[in-house]
Amino acid sequence: MPKPKVLLVDDDKNSLKGLLQILEQDGYAVLGASNGYEALHILEQEMVDIIVTDMKMPGLDGFALLDEVKKREEEISVIMITAYGSVHTAVEAMKKGAEDYLTKPLNVEELEIMLEKVWRKRELLLQNRALQEQLKARTCFSEIIGNTPEIQRLFKTIAYVAPSNASVLILGETGTGKELVARAIHRGSRRADKPFIIVNCSALSEGVLESELFGHERGAFTGAIRSKRGRFELAHGGTLFLDEVGEMPLTVQTKLLRVLERGEFERVGGERTLQVDVRLIAATNKDLEAEMQQGRFREDLYYRLNVITLQLPPLRDRREDIPLLADHF
Repeated sequence: MPKPKVLLVDDDKNSLKGLLQILEQDGYAVLGASNGYEALHILEQEMVDIIVTDMKMPGLDGFALLDEVKKREEEISVIMITAYGSVHTAVEAMKKGAEDYLTKPLNVEELEIMLEKVWRKRELLLQNRALQEQLKARTCFSEIIGNTPEIQRLFKTIAYVAPSNASVLILGETGTGKELVARAIHRGSRRADKPFIIVNCSALSEGVLESELFGHERGAFTGAIRSKRGRFELAHGGTLFLDEVGEMPLTVQTKLLRVLERGEFERVGGERTLQVDVRLIAATNKDLEAEMQQGRFREDLYYRLNVITLQLPPLRDRREDIPLLADHF
């Protein structure tokens, strides 16, 4: 395992020089700074893995340096050096993000053991993160079956767009897997641990769809015996998937546009304005540009939804995937 790049910070220049020489002889890449400001200047120009800093220094002390480092680069590990009587202060520093501490007089062997321990922990964390990302990617695509160039391009596009909060419009014929793609985008996003809510716009009448999306207050209409939260409220913090959005009535489109523009709406029959944080993914098998020309779909809503477009290929254009699908099902 390669050794880390270490920045030593100590206002005692003789001690600093001696430590730099010993660590360099032992195979470490080392840099030295005699105060906190000099250390920050070095960090602007050099990539560093571990900082070993004295606690008490004139100007910018170890505590202040720790705060600045964590603001700029969370991944850098910081080891504090303190006098024996200031151990409680070092413990406080660990609570603020320091990895560990050593007491003076500094023992070089103990320092190198700690550097190795901190570096090994950092490497394990990075390996674990990489494995989690790989597992996340596999989970994202686990329901989408195919190995043709078209599907491989789709996987790459999903991986690219998933981390953003941009609205996505999925186009494709019935049966091309639009809901599966929407789920994959959600699973690959930062909202993956939040709700994924589905609304089929073609299955509901105008009044029911409005109530389903935005909720209603008690007495808003006949049969509304209690208040009900809509799908936007249920999806707060997560993703709302509007399937067959091309079937949405114009009156509901107007209210949907307001949510996309301002992130706010009122329940049916309500006066209180509600705020939501929802990523919207819409899907349709219709030609929405043709629908716009016919006056059946709002142009402003189309451009709000169409931030990122995914066109799904029909199975007839990827016949090589048929054996994989047959084997899967």
